[in-house]
Amino acid sequence: MNTASMCQTPSSHNTTGLHMHRHSPTHTSFYWGHESQIIFSGWPGSSGGMYALALFFVFGLAVIVECLSYRSMVKPEANRVAAWFFKTAMHTIRAGLSYVVMLAVMSFNGGVFLAAVFGHAVGFLVFGSKAFGKQGGTEKVPNLSPRI
Repeated sequence: MNTASMCQTPSSHNTTGLHMHRHSPTHTSFYWGHESQIIFSGWPGSSGGMYALALFFVFGLAVIVECLSYRSMVKPEANRVAAWFFKTAMHTIRAGLSYVVMLAVMSFNGGVFLAAVFGHAVGFLVFGSKAFGKQGGTEKVPNLSPRI
């Protein structure tokens, strides 16, 4: 038995091309440009329009994450058990969307990073701050008035 033919490396068997990437560079530092790969393989590709759509997608996801972080969607008179399950589901969705935004930022594309940061900023401005009335700002401010 010829043992030389049995000791082939895995790369010599690879005829399907599963581990071979033609033109998908992996960046380890921020870069600027619309030719990128964000979240999904081949998306947005080299199209400037698809890149703009990807930026709006990341921006929108970041705004939604902030909305889910600061808006209470459960009425005070709701069933406690149902409210607990609903809050848990909303927390799970928020965490999942946060991870998707994080994965998009991990593409190291400068435009995607800025879209995520501005999306979080706009989301906080609209839903977390009190800039637009009493609709946001679920954070309680401590009472610092002197006690008499």
